[in-house]
Amino acid sequence: MSWLQLQGAVNVRDVGDLPTVDGRTTRSGVLLRSDNLRDLTPADVAELVERRGLRTVVDLRSTGEVHLTGPGPLVAAGVVHHQLSLIPEWDGEPDQAEVDRAIEAALPPLPARPRQADPTDLAGHYTGYVANAGANIATALRLLADPASGTALVHCAAGKDRTGVVVALSLSLVGVTREAVVADYVRSAERAPQILARLAATAAYGPGLEGVTAAQISPVAASMEGFLDAIDRDYGGVHGLAMSLGVDEETVARLGARLVAGSARGR
Repeated sequence: MSWLQLQGAVNVRDVGDLPTVDGRTTRSGVLLRSDNLRDLTPADVAELVERRGLRTVVDLRSTGEVHLTGPGPLVAAGVVHHQLSLIPEWDGEPDQAEVDRAIEAALPPLPARPRQADPTDLAGHYTGYVANAGANIATALRLLADPASGTALVHCAAGKDRTGVVVALSLSLVGVTREAVVADYVRSAERAPQILARLAATAAYGPGLEGVTAAQISPVAASMEGFLDAIDRDYGGVHGLAMSLGVDEETVARLGARLVAGSARGR
């Protein structure tokens, strides 16, 4: 896992070099994760598109969020965008009330005091993504498995909750160790002050973040562990979840071929 130092986004990293249960590692340069891309500079766009070969963006934000903040400059750069909201949507052009509800839904529940929240609150929020937007999660997995997607980037607003869930499911499906999946999720805590400052400065998210501290939005291991435990309990594991969402074995195999390098240990 390596951080990308960009001027217009603060929580951007490559999920390469993570260990799998069979002794391999994930490939670098295939899957990136990020916060909102709307403020990317021309230099950032060049870094992503020209140097790293970015071809596909999976945007997990709602229509209301995109309506307020826009898709960002990568659209003009010819990168293919797929908007796959993980929160409830509506048909047609959103009105202001619908936009406001979408923004509220995009902000996960926060602890009343730093580090004193029950992590099952967030785990339950994450399982809600599966319940409410399973079809979009399945589409995201298929896109990430498709060789035609090239280098792909998954993002939402902060790059830690919705993005964290889709990336964790992808990594788990291809055999990345549970410890590494959770550790990748928690790495966003290193950028929590920058994430909060960036969101709080926007008209879209700022009002909902008044008085919130960086510690309150920092991901903790127990939240992702609780989510994955719930998937184990309800579906028999991430593979069972994928099958229940209509993601077939061939897609899982393609995802593994794309994300994991080398031969399994003992082969």
